[in-house]
Amino acid sequence: MIVDCAIYRDGHRTEGPTDLSDALDEARASGDAFLWIGLHEPTEQEFDLVTEEFGLHPLAVEDALKAHQRPKLEVYDDSLFMVLKPVTYEPDSDVVSSGELMIFLGDSFVVTVRHGEGSPLKAVRRRLEEDPQMLRLGPTAVLHSIADTTVDHYLDVATELQTDLEELEAEVFSPSDGGSRHTASRIYTFKRQVLEFRRATGPLAPPLTRLAGSGRFSTDVPFVHDRAQPFFRDVNDHLSRVNESVEGLDRLVSDILSAHLAQMSVRQNDDMRKISAWAAMAAVPTMIAGIYGMNFDHMPELHWVWAYPAVILLMAALEVFLFRLFKRRGWL
Repeated sequence: MIVDCAIYRDGHRTEGPTDLSDALDEARASGDAFLWIGLHEPTEQEFDLVTEEFGLHPLAVEDALKAHQRPKLEVYDDSLFMVLKPVTYEPDSDVVSSGELMIFLGDSFVVTVRHGEGSPLKAVRRRLEEDPQMLRLGPTAVLHSIADTTVDHYLDVATELQTDLEELEAEVFSPSDGGSRHTASRIYTFKRQVLEFRRATGPLAPPLTRLAGSGRFSTDVPFVHDRAQPFFRDVNDHLSRVNESVEGLDRLVSDILSAHLAQMSVRQNDDMRKISAWAAMAAVPTMIAGIYGMNFDHMPELHWVWAYPAVILLMAALEVFLFRLFKRRGWL
């Protein structure tokens, strides 16, 4: 459905015609205005009118309707199409969820299509309306503001993930909780969330590099104002920080998982040594008792009065010897 629709002229919002075709014609006629339409999870029938009025490319329209796209930037004859993946992180459940945000830029118009609840644009629109100087850049200002807000939120999510990872690291190396059976599962789940975060941030680097006019993509991008390139370079720098942070998180969580598995292996070896030590101590009296339990007539000291206490004392002495031996070697 259409969430908001307005014409922006000379950096200020004005109410235009309700008919999309008339509103677009009015924006193009004035020369210093553009039309911004915001949609949230539109159906195919709802989007048909927008497609027809703005001449959007059918491939981009298909991507906007079906969602589940990687961040990308596509240039068509009559419009520019960009996909962003805003993310949200719930610290209580340790879940990273991503939405999708599609932006169409063309001659005097911007169409934003939002999927999911994690990428509201009301705050972005309100902030732009409070900055007429920025809005005078036209649709480019909208594209920059949305990208900047999305990447800034990436930084917040990366910080929250780093905090939770430090807590997980402390738990892994804790003497009491490091061997918990659920620790490995938590580490693996956390790694899946980092991977989900990377899917949103990693593919966005080439589109922002192109918008910034640097690297291999140094040519101008249609429908994007040349004066906006420094602003996109700033956004790209922030994204580079995010990607570096994500790389560090991924490596660190892998190292933590390896350390946890090594700890579990060492503890299992310790347990096996303790079991082996107690089994060896139990074998001594069992062996002696087994020998004297055999039905032979000729047994050493069988009819001696002190034979029984002597055997008990021998078994006790051997047990003490084995206990001290295993204790000295760290097996008990």
